[in-house]
Amino acid sequence: MTSQVDQSEAVDGSDGGEGRTGPAPGGPPEKRAKPVRRLDRVIIRFAGDSGDGMQLTGDRFTSETAAFGNDLSTLPNFPAEIRAPAGTLPGVSSFQLHFADHDILTPGDAPNVLVAMNPAALKANLPDLPRGAQIIVNTDEFTKRALAKVGYPADPLGDGSLDGFHLHKVPLTTLTLEALKDSGLARKDAERAKNMFALGLLSWMYHRPTHGTEAFLRGKFAKKPQIAEANISAFRAGWNFGETTESFAVSYEVAPAKLPAGRYRNISGNLALSYGLIAAAQRSGLPLYLGSYPITPASDILHELSKHKNFGVRTFQAEDEIAGIGAALGAAFGGALGVTTTSGPGVALKSETIGLAVSLELPLLVVDIQRGGPSTGLPTKTEQADLLQAMFGRNGEAPVPIVAPATPAECFDAALEAARIAVTYRTPVFLLSDGYLANGSEPWRIPEVGELPEIDPKFATRPNREDGAFWPYLRDPHTLARPWAVPGTAGLEHRIGGIEKQDGTGNISYDPANHDFMVRTRQAKVDGITVKPVEVDDPTGDARVLVLGWGSTYGPITAAVRRVRADGGEIAQAHLRNLNPFPANLGAVLRSYEKVIVPEMNLGQLALLLRAKYLVDAESYNQVRGLPFKAAQLADVLWAAIGSLDEEDHR
Repeated sequence: MTSQVDQSEAVDGSDGGEGRTGPAPGGPPEKRAKPVRRLDRVIIRFAGDSGDGMQLTGDRFTSETAAFGNDLSTLPNFPAEIRAPAGTLPGVSSFQLHFADHDILTPGDAPNVLVAMNPAALKANLPDLPRGAQIIVNTDEFTKRALAKVGYPADPLGDGSLDGFHLHKVPLTTLTLEALKDSGLARKDAERAKNMFALGLLSWMYHRPTHGTEAFLRGKFAKKPQIAEANISAFRAGWNFGETTESFAVSYEVAPAKLPAGRYRNISGNLALSYGLIAAAQRSGLPLYLGSYPITPASDILHELSKHKNFGVRTFQAEDEIAGIGAALGAAFGGALGVTTTSGPGVALKSETIGLAVSLELPLLVVDIQRGGPSTGLPTKTEQADLLQAMFGRNGEAPVPIVAPATPAECFDAALEAARIAVTYRTPVFLLSDGYLANGSEPWRIPEVGELPEIDPKFATRPNREDGAFWPYLRDPHTLARPWAVPGTAGLEHRIGGIEKQDGTGNISYDPANHDFMVRTRQAKVDGITVKPVEVDDPTGDARVLVLGWGSTYGPITAAVRRVRADGGEIAQAHLRNLNPFPANLGAVLRSYEKVIVPEMNLGQLALLLRAKYLVDAESYNQVRGLPFKAAQLADVLWAAIGSLDEEDHR
């Protein structure tokens, strides 16, 4: 990513451009005395202790940026501990936001601006900053004790080590306390508002609207109006400080992005997924039932769905993972859209019941928000290492379809797609998201209801045999789905369970030939699921290298592809949403290119499946650092792949 790039000359004495709104009472003079510099994009990272409110600060800046109309992408990054040790490197929490006047795909490789609330935040994030970046530090926290705690032998604010950056020394704590001296709050409580002072300063610096944040604070602290007004006062004081101080000579403007026509809102992956589940229930006419046990990073879905009883949503917070999926499968048997949410460790516990759902042939959505593993692993960090577990993590031959969204907004569509497959084909379906998508956010165009797919459960309502009998395993010849009969429907009484069933009748059967037939039929049903062909982006048709991804690698891969093409390289790109079954044309696509590169945040799980199924030499490029790929990193990999073919040509 480039650092801040001027797009035109500075504009002196302006009102800051479209959307410029100052703070309410006590704000700066109407006529601005400072120049405004226009930029095409900015990457900001807020960093501090996990108790400094960096996630809230970043979220509010993001909300105002979305309201302003910029395209954006975010990367929250925080410790797993509820309250990590203050002032330490492991306790640093950060929130990165990339916003622009054009279409962007990632939170950015390197911040242009770092807001460091203490020495730990500076030291943890300094290696990511390019030379010339701006650093805003809270000088009040740079005490000898705080410096020693993170291994600084001398104060970096004065030893010359930051000479390559634009350093802004701001006593955030002192200024916050001064702004709140008449608030009636104790010193400790007043200090907590320093994140709002920083937010106000950055809102001035980048011309963000302010009314939404003030309304948010009044709503959040409605029962504590003194706290609400104190935070608003600190927020306004930060804005006014930026306007009046000599430390900030210039403010910056990033114009709204030109997005396709429609109504937009900022949305995170977990929120989009929650809305997608509700939409799927509404389009299918089924009540939505979530059986879940709280686990990071999936818990937000449980929290969100519990708010929507008006849409017929029922949520059950179970005592453990097994009870959660058991309840969801029972709800599916009763005629509901059964859903269970979890992460990798929970999938391991749910595997027996997923196998039961395969045997019962009932629709069930298993939402796995992947995180770093194995075991407890990295609860708040991202990874793509559950693909093989989703494919094969059950006893016996137990095939399960897999759907994986590519972006936070696409989590909505992926939920609808997973529900369509589950209901149409009477099967459990894995929906593989991850922590990066779950917590990250971007603008989402709100679809019209008529744009959403119809999902028809086609419940069995009458016997399906000429003799008046009902056979629960008499299949649809096109989908191989068995009938879905709601318990209590007269004449449709039937037996289900985990023991193998006889084809058609559903009676218990130990016959070898029948078992072979049923195993092959369940596999054929999954193999025959209709999914969209994989689309290849190859503008010239002359590319020799294909980069293939899945899930959240879409943003970094696409950004890398854009870089390569901008520099004259020819590269083809494809991305998979359906991982089981694969699109029917995937084999032909893979064989159309001399080299296939598969970047994954695991040790090569998709590449392993591609090699096994299509006998192609798919080359893995892997990372398991708990963080998404960087576009520059992948661009280097793609150039190396292109270069290797050129070298072969000259041998």
